Amino acid sequence: MKRPDFLIPYEAIEFRKITFVTMKSAHFILALSILALASPFAYASDPSPLQDFCVAINDPKDGVFVNGKFCRDPKLAKADDFYYSGLNVPRNTSNPVGSTVTPVNVAQIPGLNTLGISLARIDFAPNGGLNPPHTHPRATEILLVVEGTLYVGFVTSNTDNRLITKVLYPGDVFVFPQGLVHFQFNVGNTNAVAFAGLSSQNPGVITIANAVFGSNPPINPDLLVKAFQLDKNVVKNLQSNFWWPNN
Repeated sequence: MKRPDFLIPYEAIEFRKITFVTMKSAHFILALSILALASPFAYASDPSPLQDFCVAINDPKDGVFVNGKFCRDPKLAKADDFYYSGLNVPRNTSNPVGSTVTPVNVAQIPGLNTLGISLARIDFAPNGGLNPPHTHPRATEILLVVEGTLYVGFVTSNTDNRLITKVLYPGDVFVFPQGLVHFQFNVGNTNAVAFAGLSSQNPGVITIANAVFGSNPPINPDLLVKAFQLDKNVVKNLQSNFWWPNN
């Protein structure tokens, strides 16, 4: 049987009160923390540039490190820091995948550093030229077809893994969300050309087959046998192939 409070010593009652108030405060702080983490204002992203531009340089002796690159003194910037020529020139697609990507990012235009944008030209051979399944870990991609017919698509994340595809013709535009596996495949009997805009000055690219079967050093074959449910000889054969870097 519970002892009535009036029989409990005063110090015990005060301790209960303090404990109750402390628990309420802890619950309030926890709830506030969860709300703060869920708030859009807590979303972490790269800050907006606080200067007009930050021309990337390789020599740090006269620069400041910003967004993965050292920046030249803005007073020394010149037109060529913001310029690239030759994107109109067709590329050679005589390779195993039948495509070539010509990137125009911060490596080609130093003035793109911190500006969060880049460009690429993609040339496809007729009858099956392929930009293999890949991802851009740091960028969303928007693709414009200027020549040919492309079958394009991306796969949503686990657990749906839904395939979303479309056949594109000249003038058509398609978007590939950041980080999702996507591809482009020439289904026409002529050359195809597309231009891609990417929301990063250095979007990065991970070609799935190259990363999984062409890593250096190779991934343990037993791991890949279990992951892909393949015969070990098949895995070893895939690992022995040369995986063409079309980028």
